[in-house]
Amino acid sequence: MSVAAGAARIGGGPLAFARELGAGALLLGEALSALARPPFCSGRELLRQCLEVGVRSIPVVLVTGGFTGMVLAYQSAIAFARFGAEDLIGTVVALSMVRELGPVLTGAMVAGRVGSAMAAELGTMRVTEQIDALRTLGADPLRHLVVPRLLAATGMLPALVLFADVIGILGGGFVAVQVLGANPHVYEARSLQYLERADLHVGLLKAAVFGATLALVSCHHGYRVSGGAREVGQAVTRAVVVSFALILALDYLLTAWYFG
Repeated sequence: MSVAAGAARIGGGPLAFARELGAGALLLGEALSALARPPFCSGRELLRQCLEVGVRSIPVVLVTGGFTGMVLAYQSAIAFARFGAEDLIGTVVALSMVRELGPVLTGAMVAGRVGSAMAAELGTMRVTEQIDALRTLGADPLRHLVVPRLLAATGMLPALVLFADVIGILGGGFVAVQVLGANPHVYEARSLQYLERADLHVGLLKAAVFGATLALVSCHHGYRVSGGAREVGQAVTRAVVVSFALILALDYLLTAWYFG
């Protein structure tokens, strides 16, 4: 391999990432511009996307939040038993779910379930020229396709995270009380004692940012796809992987900014 070819391969990754980041930023700017100008997005389509992102994601969020809280309770009990601090199981479960695990795991599950569907739907519309047909008819595809998905994901993720937090704390309480024999009143008191309003705020902020991110990434990869069925599948895979990676990176950045 020549030096030039090696340098091109090394620099290709950062350049591709920069192009993706720039294209995503442009799509966000176009979507916000379309949102700010009348006519606004269809209320029926926005309601349909809220149903898809929020209501139909409840079962997977229920399973994820419940078992996460149960595992946290078990692990906390094992660790705290060494120090005689089993009373703090509820504190660890509540803080972990509200601050970190609730937003991150909910965002990841919704990205896998809803983000992939967004990318596949828009990608199929692109390769079958339905998006071009909308533009030919004088309709703005961004206003009709991207904006409702962006608004629905941004608004519904905080509600799903609240649901996951509650289910996770209840799941942890079930394990702590029914399996490990903890005092239910102590678990309840410890769960609320150290939980502050700032913890809830940062969790909901993360949820909204994660929702906007996964919707933007998924719409970008689906909206910009070209080719056929193979390219649509590749766009779906990229959308899910990039969404996961960005959720983890943004989680660190938001935590460092809020609590730093």
